[in-house]
Amino acid sequence: MTQRNVFVTAKTLGLLVESAVQTQSSLLGRAVHAQIVKTLGLVLDAVLSNHLINMYSKLDLPNSARLVLFFTPVNLRSVVSWTALISGYVQNGHFVAALTQFSSMRREFVHPNDFTFPCLFKASTSLQVPTLGQQFHSLAVRLGFIKDVFVACSTFDMYSKTGLLSDAERLFDEIPERNIATWNACISNSVLNGRPSEAIFKFVQLLRDGGAPNSITFCAFLNACSDGRFLKLGQQLHGCLIKGGHATDVSVSNGLIDFYGKCHKINFSEKVFEKMRVFNGVSWCSMVAAYEQNDLGEKACAMFLKARRAGVEPTDFMVSSVLSACAGLAALEAGRVVHGLVVKACIEGNMFVGSALVDMYGKCGSIEDCEASFYEMPRRNLICWNALIGGYAHQGHADMALELFMEMTDYREMEKLVPNFVTFVSVLTACSRGGMVEVGMEIFDSMSVKYGVAPGAEHYACVVDMLGRAGQVERAYQIIRKMPVEPTISIWGALLGASKLHGDQELGKLAAGNVFELDPHDSGNHVILSNMFAAAGQWDEANLVREEMKDVGIKKGVGCSWLSVKNTVHVFQAKDTSHSRNSEIQAMLAKLKKEMKAAGYIPAIGLALYDVEDEEKESEVWCHSEKIALAFGLISLPPGVPIRINKNLRVCVDCHSAIKFISSIGHREIIVRDNNRFHRFKDNQCSCGDYW
Repeated sequence: MTQRNVFVTAKTLGLLVESAVQTQSSLLGRAVHAQIVKTLGLVLDAVLSNHLINMYSKLDLPNSARLVLFFTPVNLRSVVSWTALISGYVQNGHFVAALTQFSSMRREFVHPNDFTFPCLFKASTSLQVPTLGQQFHSLAVRLGFIKDVFVACSTFDMYSKTGLLSDAERLFDEIPERNIATWNACISNSVLNGRPSEAIFKFVQLLRDGGAPNSITFCAFLNACSDGRFLKLGQQLHGCLIKGGHATDVSVSNGLIDFYGKCHKINFSEKVFEKMRVFNGVSWCSMVAAYEQNDLGEKACAMFLKARRAGVEPTDFMVSSVLSACAGLAALEAGRVVHGLVVKACIEGNMFVGSALVDMYGKCGSIEDCEASFYEMPRRNLICWNALIGGYAHQGHADMALELFMEMTDYREMEKLVPNFVTFVSVLTACSRGGMVEVGMEIFDSMSVKYGVAPGAEHYACVVDMLGRAGQVERAYQIIRKMPVEPTISIWGALLGASKLHGDQELGKLAAGNVFELDPHDSGNHVILSNMFAAAGQWDEANLVREEMKDVGIKKGVGCSWLSVKNTVHVFQAKDTSHSRNSEIQAMLAKLKKEMKAAGYIPAIGLALYDVEDEEKESEVWCHSEKIALAFGLISLPPGVPIRINKNLRVCVDCHSAIKFISSIGHREIIVRDNNRFHRFKDNQCSCGDYW
């Protein structure tokens, strides 16, 4: 038009400004603004001025938006101009600035309208200042806007999200006309406030009032069902969705995947996903999260790779889920690959992604990377602190865990951090594994008095384990007797383990009886009791426990160890000779045995737990799965590369002693993750301090 000298009207220029907003192009917007000035001059009419204010504020260019408003004559500034500015501020998270601009608007005696109030209520909600929201509510009543359905809905949402639930309920009952947005706000906020049953009731009330739910309503209802574990109700809705033709909606399908995943019906999540014809990023995220929530880490990682091949960009939610899956699998290398994608996608500053990285490195045994991820975060929440404290605890750095806990409590006022249930589980675990009994008891006693956290069964299990490891088995039993909560399997199991460790057969039998009563089919605790008798030379009692296991049909869990070499996981069992490189493994074991004995290694043959000759016992302990896995690691990995082994059972005393010797002989760092903790072996020392 300009090349042909066709006159460009104000309406055309206004449309160009709108297109800049739609395409999120500040360059185009500024070019259009320049054309407007060139065509019409600096003094603009109200319509074009409002267009430009809206554009700059929506594109997060607040200074330019304010300048346009400033150069607009006062008599041309209307509620539309101010609302465009305030709305853009709120949309881009500048809530305080939005309220400041509202004050300036009121000083010019401009009254807000039905579009201004929702922005003000959203700012109050985001800042968690309900008193401001109440003042805006009062103003809306005085100006007669509270009867507007959108203003009323945003007021109700503000009250619900700022904790004024009684005011929210009263307002909801007073709303003369409720649209679907109002019902959705009501149902969603009931879920967010931890009242899933109320959300279900509101959904039923909506149907009785003849309302037509939409995809947002269905997803909110499914969230209520998953939070309340109302599986049957969710399945009934699923049937209604299929019957009504709503199940093909991608948002509803995503909600169903999430619902079934949280209810631990992962096969249903898979079926919903397989039947979807249209996918979006949330679909893939929901499926990855569903697998991770159901402890199917390998499938979660595979689904993540499938999503990447489909061209899906990694989001903070998807990355957090797959990092949690890597943490559960102790898949350090896979976690590092995901970390690389995080950096490439520029989301490493996200608090949830950062927390997941700290947690992943801590659970994968790389405490240096765990610390680096923690201290590189621009802002840290309680989850980050808990993850690093837990990482220290699991790797035997009790002093560092306690030091970090003290640092967290020192900064809690500034960062509004208050230790929670999980924090104290990690701290007490650190005290237990570090043998810090008195410090641990002091922290345990301060939980409810100083921090307002009532001790739960998990905390008592930590205390019993801490006292039992330190040889105070009777004191641990007295703690159990005085507990205000019912003892769990973990608590009795901790006492049973301590009784075995210190040879207290009476308390061991008592603990075992309670464990068997709570879970008669658990093989691990039967084996601990049998081993306790065997270690004391009471073979008849040990065999009797084994016979009882056979009579009840309990089978001992098969111990196995595994490690990853060149992206392939190699699994070994005790006495395993099936590996393709078995001859090399056996040769390495023989070489290690010879060198270790020369260095002073004495096999702990008491752990063979069979009534046989000493030579047979020595042969028995030498064939444990972790030793075979370690031998394979030594012949497969280059010198100097740390060997990382995982085991599904606890490392035995003989293997622990042997691996310490091997770390010194082979000049290797060896990291072993058993079902209880990490052991980091280096120069004939272990990070656990031989206290596990």
